[in-house]
Amino acid sequence: MKAGKYNFFFVVNLIILFNSFNSYYLAQTKQNSIIKLFCLQSVKEEMMKAEMVYSEEIANGTCDCYYEEFMQTASHQDAKTKCKLETKENLNHNTKI
Repeated sequence: MKAGKYNFFFVVNLIILFNSFNSYYLAQTKQNSIIKLFCLQSVKEEMMKAEMVYSEEIANGTCDCYYEEFMQTASHQDAKTKCKLETKENLNHNTKI
């Protein structure tokens, strides 16, 4: 009977543990998605203001850069400035080819 109780509590603890990990990663995924949605909208608006044709590839690259940089520096402005500059340099390089 003791082995049965031990197994039961072991399984319950595993379920609680996995559920807590799952909740953490789900929250991270949602946060990333919200940040990415706002970023994509912002990039689209910036491209329209600059009278550029919207490119999903460029927008995704810029937003991926922003998210990674923001996670490292925790500075919205620094991440935005760096990734806008990188995107601009990439666009200028590609148009020269």
